[in-house]
Amino acid sequence: LIATDWHARCNNHDEVKLIDVNFLLLKLSIRHLSRYDLLALCFKNPLVEIVAVNYLIVLPFGSAMHSFGVWDYAVLGAVLAVSSAIGVYYRFTGGKQRTVKEYLLADRNMSVTPVAFSLMASFMSAITLLGVSSENYSYGIQFIVINFAYGIFTPIATNMYIPVFYQLQATSAYEYLERRFGKTTRLMASLSYTLQMVLYMGIVLYAPSMTLEALTGISTVTAIIAVGLVCTFYSTIGGMKAVLVTDCFQSLLMFAGIFSVIICAFIDRGSFSEIWRIASEGKRTELFNFDPDPTVRHSWFSLILGGGVTFLSLYAVNQTQIQRYLTVKDLKTAQKALWLNWPILTLLSLTTSFSGLAIYSKYYNCDPVANHTLRHTDQIMPYYVIDSMGHIPGVSGIFISGIFSATLSTVSSAMNCLAAVTVEDYIKPMYLCIRKRPLTENLPLYTKLTALTYGLISIALAFLAQYMGEVLQTSLTIFGAIGGPLLGLFTLGMFARTPNEKGSLVGFTFGLALSLWIAFGGPKPPSPKLPIRVDGCGNPYLNATVTTATVPSSDNYLWLYRVSYLYNGVLGLSGTFFVGYVVSFVLRKVTNAHSDGKDPNLFIPILAKKMRKEKMRREKEMAILQDIN
Repeated sequence: LIATDWHARCNNHDEVKLIDVNFLLLKLSIRHLSRYDLLALCFKNPLVEIVAVNYLIVLPFGSAMHSFGVWDYAVLGAVLAVSSAIGVYYRFTGGKQRTVKEYLLADRNMSVTPVAFSLMASFMSAITLLGVSSENYSYGIQFIVINFAYGIFTPIATNMYIPVFYQLQATSAYEYLERRFGKTTRLMASLSYTLQMVLYMGIVLYAPSMTLEALTGISTVTAIIAVGLVCTFYSTIGGMKAVLVTDCFQSLLMFAGIFSVIICAFIDRGSFSEIWRIASEGKRTELFNFDPDPTVRHSWFSLILGGGVTFLSLYAVNQTQIQRYLTVKDLKTAQKALWLNWPILTLLSLTTSFSGLAIYSKYYNCDPVANHTLRHTDQIMPYYVIDSMGHIPGVSGIFISGIFSATLSTVSSAMNCLAAVTVEDYIKPMYLCIRKRPLTENLPLYTKLTALTYGLISIALAFLAQYMGEVLQTSLTIFGAIGGPLLGLFTLGMFARTPNEKGSLVGFTFGLALSLWIAFGGPKPPSPKLPIRVDGCGNPYLNATVTTATVPSSDNYLWLYRVSYLYNGVLGLSGTFFVGYVVSFVLRKVTNAHSDGKDPNLFIPILAKKMRKEKMRREKEMAILQDIN
């Protein structure tokens, strides 16, 4: 390309005719070749003939499909402005964020609804919205079974884990680990969480910006700076109240974006039955895969068990969610918030999944990736919106606002919670160690500065992410790999009296190492996708045959590397719990130590009740002995 000037010729029809062909290029890819000027690309076909000439003219944006118009930018700008305004409002109302309790815990007077929506929005990032639709487009609707896992494991989180944290009333969830095991365990777990969330913030900020740049013309730099600064602004000045209320607003936009896709598909295809018929013909409606083989990518077993562990790692022991439970007035309200979160989360998951089928109904015979219009299937939803609804003023803006809202809610939640963990787990202990007195002065200021720092770090990491290549997927895998061992560590402490600090450290180290090894070890066999077609593209230069899913031979791959990714957290949880328990049991036998004397509030309600009864019985026995003596 460097040595050649380019010229493209097209006629007035939908197809490009080849004349003295030198190359056949993608228009969407061409716009990334900013150093090379291009002339007269055909606007109606994604493939364009390129013939060497001597003309140099810049390719304008929006040639491949409907452009992102003024109304769309207006909608997106309004969303960012409203999010900022909410932060300003809570900065200058109420207690004006002068106390750490108000800044990090919203004065513990929030109602159920905003907390429930925030619980959902905190981890339904833009990556999730784009990924779930792509998953159902490429692999079918089997993934929706994970919603049953949410329902099964919600009462477990509600009745076993949340009461322990609510009794503790600690800003940092990792204070529990110090009380149960010791400072070393708390610090190790807290550092793991911090690394996990810092990496995730940068990726969540970068990934949708990269995808949207390719399809809307909003540059990655513009998207990262705009979203990053707005998010940092309202999170820093408005505190947890601003985060919760903004999450509510942004959740509605997420639903609006997804429903706009589904409504457009209904209009395009006429009915739900037609969408389902096309999906069924494309083999994308399989829902009852009960294969117990753990190497099967998605089955009822992997989705229920693996999805359940993932749910618990996020909603039972994660600092982001624990902090939200503590923003309400009592335990029952916190439990109600999690129960309300379930239908909200399920509705968004189901609609996002169905949107994948809806999009497939349009491109079932001309896959945009196989047609070389897109590079990745995770671009399929934004592409569909611009392609199908770009001519309607503001509609594309609503959808893109939903994607950005998902990013805003996730990053703002992470910023606020990282500030809480940093102040409680690092700054306060260091201050006490150095100054020999607790930190009480200017604590709200330190907390806000910490949140601001994390916001700037997320922006910096988002810029660095574009140079990381495969590290993007690596970092996302770290996020999943750390969640299982952390869940195992908290479960080890809450569900059994035997474990001690040494056992917990050995167990967590083992579980983390196992989880990371499985996540990053390789080589791994590729996951076969369902059949795709290109016979409807109307392009004579593409193979019009149906591409079928092929299953590569897995005999040469290590069995653990073939296990479904959904079991990664399960193995991390199991490894941490069982190794931690066995090591603790052996150490107690060797040292003749006993496990009595622990605060019953540190254990799940059933075990705590039993411990209180045992304590009362011992006290009665001691009283009787004293009376006898």
